[in-house]
Amino acid sequence: MGESNKIKFFACRNSRYLAEKIAKHYGSELGNSVVLEFSDGEFQPAYDESIRGCTVFVVCSTFPPADNMMELLLMVDAAKRASAKRVVAIMPYFGWARQDRKDRPRVSIGAKLVANLLHAAGVDRIMTMDLHADQIQGFFDVPVDHLYASGVFVPYIKSLCIDNLTVATPDIGGSKRANAYAQYLGAPMVICHKHRSKPNVVSEMTAIGEVKGRNVILFDDMIDTAGTITKAADMMKNMGALSVRAVVTHPVLSGPAYERIAESALDEIITTDTIPLKEDKDTSKFKVLTVADIFADVVERVYNYKEISSMFIF
Repeated sequence: MGESNKIKFFACRNSRYLAEKIAKHYGSELGNSVVLEFSDGEFQPAYDESIRGCTVFVVCSTFPPADNMMELLLMVDAAKRASAKRVVAIMPYFGWARQDRKDRPRVSIGAKLVANLLHAAGVDRIMTMDLHADQIQGFFDVPVDHLYASGVFVPYIKSLCIDNLTVATPDIGGSKRANAYAQYLGAPMVICHKHRSKPNVVSEMTAIGEVKGRNVILFDDMIDTAGTITKAADMMKNMGALSVRAVVTHPVLSGPAYERIAESALDEIITTDTIPLKEDKDTSKFKVLTVADIFADVVERVYNYKEISSMFIF
């Protein structure tokens, strides 16, 4: 695709698994880079080949720990100092996206700070997927390609041939996303209303809509501790749902998330490879769909100045 000798793909260490698939789908190989580690935990990435005059794509999902974010910043800075023509950060999962506003006094707006840091490092473009809040695109003064995982989710859902399908959202904040799926799939929508007593803790939840005798699919952008989505699934089953699945782009899965999912009423979790699942956990309920081809196709279109809007289902 295109002049692949002018494009070079690199990856931060914890995103190499996805970067290799993106480069392969594009028809290229992952470039050589190394990371020098110091005894105090500090590290220094370096490119092991010339990138002078090249358009460099650095793949890095910035999930915890914060080292992933720092490694991306250092990789961007190193590329600019090595005379790369352009540096594009491919961030399948954009960390700190939940800090998109001041929701209470005296707190940071982490998503804006991340945008400032990337700009200071010298990034020329951002590619990311299913942001927690669309307005985060406005935090950047460089182009942002906001991609959607619906391109892999919808074909898989259709392949299941589910009757009596109902689309649901585990909270009101995700109603816009769920509504788009509901309209495309021609299914009714149910909204769950939750009340948090503190971060990551749901104290109360109610459902608005009919779920009895329906096969429910919950849509959300991420699963963190899985408290909300498992509580919603259990509630749906208690209300008479025949089955409950969850479609979630980013499997953050911290704390007791894996255990909660295994013990919940969820029949299946359909997710992507923006974040790798932990190999030592029970993943029997998970179906992982790759988004590498979406990113590779967008890279080709962006590099050759083609439009990308026609790629998306909605």
